[in-house]
Amino acid sequence: MKELKGSFTALITPMRESGDVDYDGFRRLINLQISGGINGLVPLGTTGETPTLEETEEEKIIRIAVEEVRGRVPVIVGAGSNDTKYAVKYVQRAKDLGADAALVVTPYYNKPNDSGLLKHFEAAAEPGLPIVVYNIASRTGRNIPAVTLEKISRIKGIVGVKESSGDIVQAADIIRDIKARRKAEGRDFWVLSGDDGFTLPLLALGGDGLISVISNLVPEKVAALVRACLAGDFAEGRKLHYELVPFTKAAFVETNPVPIKAAMTWAGLPGGPVRLPLGPLAESSVKILQTAMVELGFKVS
Repeated sequence: MKELKGSFTALITPMRESGDVDYDGFRRLINLQISGGINGLVPLGTTGETPTLEETEEEKIIRIAVEEVRGRVPVIVGAGSNDTKYAVKYVQRAKDLGADAALVVTPYYNKPNDSGLLKHFEAAAEPGLPIVVYNIASRTGRNIPAVTLEKISRIKGIVGVKESSGDIVQAADIIRDIKARRKAEGRDFWVLSGDDGFTLPLLALGGDGLISVISNLVPEKVAALVRACLAGDFAEGRKLHYELVPFTKAAFVETNPVPIKAAMTWAGLPGGPVRLPLGPLAESSVKILQTAMVELGFKVS
């Protein structure tokens, strides 16, 4: 399989004012990311508003991503569900349409116990597409601690984790106790930050990269940050990290992807509105986000 290392973008789903998906904008966004130095793309994640996309829209998005990328970078397709049979179905769909891997989130709302969680990921891996586990308790209500993830990582086809727990100690345990063990067995287990603000510390601990939200707008800067850290140039990494901190904070001033889509639209890039139940930014948030964009050199009105 392709190397899952470096900077990956959790792609927004651009939309027109009508609320329809802007497929032409999506094609443009893909090429902007690759030309900006991003190492991989992740459509149909949380940032892509997957909970409110129709299955026909999702399928078209996957087809476009694979066609437009043309093998230049890995495509990791979001394929999660809180119903295991649907997660398996979505993984199979991603495989059939040519994705390189699937991102499978912890089942949300159900809050599964450990035995159910193991069976869920075993089933998700059955279609034979490499699986990246997505651990984000703030969205799902269920953290996957390192001791449980270690068991999941032994499942054939589980190749990594998007770690969004916000717990740097847990991330360190994953790198030390899971990544290292799988490597000793001759298996890759990629550890990717799912939080833009944790990129530098996770890479300093030996992580492999980042699945980023802010790289939708600033792919070059995010790619440069990850590249510097992976090369061991943490002086440059710190410089870029602190340069991006104000916008990283502003991009999460309200629920993702509301701020990043607003920022993309103001910058004249594919963005557009969000779908309900997400709504537009509050006026107080508009000022925060626009101020951070100006600091990065964008002109906004």
